Amino acid sequence: MSITQRLVVGISGATGIAYGVRVLELARKAGVETHLVVTPAAQQTRAYETSLSARDLAAMADVTYRPADIGAAIASGSFRTAGMIVAPCSIRSLSAIAHAGNDNLLTRAADVTLKERRRLVLLVRETPLTLAHLRAMTAVTEMGGVVMPTVPAFYLKPRSVDDIVDHTAGRALDLLGIDVADLPRWGE
Repeated sequence: MSITQRLVVGISGATGIAYGVRVLELARKAGVETHLVVTPAAQQTRAYETSLSARDLAAMADVTYRPADIGAAIASGSFRTAGMIVAPCSIRSLSAIAHAGNDNLLTRAADVTLKERRRLVLLVRETPLTLAHLRAMTAVTEMGGVVMPTVPAFYLKPRSVDDIVDHTAGRALDLLGIDVADLPRWGE
């Protein structure tokens, strides 16, 4: 398996689980093997925001891990990947990642991604932002992570929320070098 064809996806408890779902769908369409970890808070959000069951969500990934499974493959730097996307990324997860608070598999996998100098993309879902949020974003950025707030691109003239989610998820995958076919781009 080529490391550029293996991706870790984390889904945390912020609103916007549609972003994580779409990342999984687009990665599968691109032929990328996905390794998924979903926090308990994200499971609550899934139940509130979608009609997907936990089993439905797990089936969207090639491999799924329990958040408490700190011994999972994605918790080790020797498990090579193209990187990791956390979509959506709650402020709680952002803060834990910024300060190496490896209390669950999502934050441990993100820490491993950073320590191995792989690309980590965090689709942060919070507004307005406090100084503590901004400092956590700065810390992650200084460590090499990419903070990508889920801000829509209106130059696309989106007709639906799905159009906005598709573009944001596609751009997140772009940041990991994963080509998303048919992703609308400026000037193309």
